[in-house]
Amino acid sequence: MKKKSIRNVVLSSAILLPVVAGTATVNAANIGVTNGYFQFNPISSSTDATPGGNPNQPLVLPEGFQQTIIASEPNYGGNPDMNTLNETGPEAGRYLYQTHEVGSNASVSVIDLKTNEVKTLAQRSDWGSMDGIVWTPWGTLIATQERGQSAVYEINPTTGEAKAIPAFGVRANEGIRFDQDGNLYGISEEHDGHIFKFVPDKKGDLSSGQLYALKVTDNTADRTGNAVWIPLDRQAVQIDSHAAATAAGATKFDRPEDVEIATSTGNNRGGMNTLYVALTGEDRVIAIDLDKDKAKVRTYVQAGVNAPSDFHMPDNLALDKNGNLYITEDPGGSYFSTTNPKTKGDDIWVAVPSKGNVESAETTVRFATLTDSEAEPTGIYFDKSGTTLYVNIQHRGGDGLDKTLAITKK
Repeated sequence: MKKKSIRNVVLSSAILLPVVAGTATVNAANIGVTNGYFQFNPISSSTDATPGGNPNQPLVLPEGFQQTIIASEPNYGGNPDMNTLNETGPEAGRYLYQTHEVGSNASVSVIDLKTNEVKTLAQRSDWGSMDGIVWTPWGTLIATQERGQSAVYEINPTTGEAKAIPAFGVRANEGIRFDQDGNLYGISEEHDGHIFKFVPDKKGDLSSGQLYALKVTDNTADRTGNAVWIPLDRQAVQIDSHAAATAAGATKFDRPEDVEIATSTGNNRGGMNTLYVALTGEDRVIAIDLDKDKAKVRTYVQAGVNAPSDFHMPDNLALDKNGNLYITEDPGGSYFSTTNPKTKGDDIWVAVPSKGNVESAETTVRFATLTDSEAEPTGIYFDKSGTTLYVNIQHRGGDGLDKTLAITKK
């Protein structure tokens, strides 16, 4: 990817004006299927998309919603990927932090939502493909790299100082989340990828601890059922934790990418601690019920089962306060190329929780669709109030059209 420079800037007020949502066709049969603050009439199909799309109105949204551009190139780094707010501490919710998935000299930036200032928080020449980001319970940031054997970094949100935490495992990382006990979950982003849990030796200190990999013990073709966490060699994981998990017999999944957990939004469905994992290469999202050292894996969303057949390549995840799981595509249409261009935009879906059977979502409906055929929506993230959904528009080329949006009700 093209290397991009990042400068400390203040956005002009013009870029912060709300943008009226596009006109969308809704599926009347699905009206009212969602619950909570973000109730909407689902969009029935992906929109026709063109290279570049509508730069002022990137998404087609349901009636009653609006999108506001809060940051955009060239005023911040290219390829914005994941987002998180300062979830705790003084002025909680004021700062939006994001990773930038560029090939080299990658960075973590911060948007001051009060002053509209955008600046680079941390940047290193040896960083590339920065991806996952999460706010820690003790007030720092954890950021990952989605390439080769890469370390995870803990970043001071005030100074930008970054230190590696190899105990969590050197691998191609992506989404990461903490549970209510301070354990940290992640994946290896491979076609034979694994799912990991890290238990620190000392709560609040990630410098040492035990890394585990998930192994499904039931003999099922779709790798669901009862599971256990296999402890991995502490030295081996600091060299290649993906290889260590494979050698230990951990279950393989096709391109696990983002993870989401109920504790991030406070919706813990009857006390159940559930980890959701997007399996991009399998067109499904799994749910892992966590119970101390045990686990149970179930398919939560799957194309052609409780999601439409065009639900494709799920990537990033975000839970709202009512347990609705928002899912982006990566990308939903065919890969862009000069010989096989995409004609439909990638989508943001919502898996609606069942009122009875908690094994799988009741249904999966389309919330938004992208007008740009060369881009994908990334980094969906709800604020603590559940009234604002942040999403990035990430492009595959150096066209200067990358941006961050805030989606709210009118």
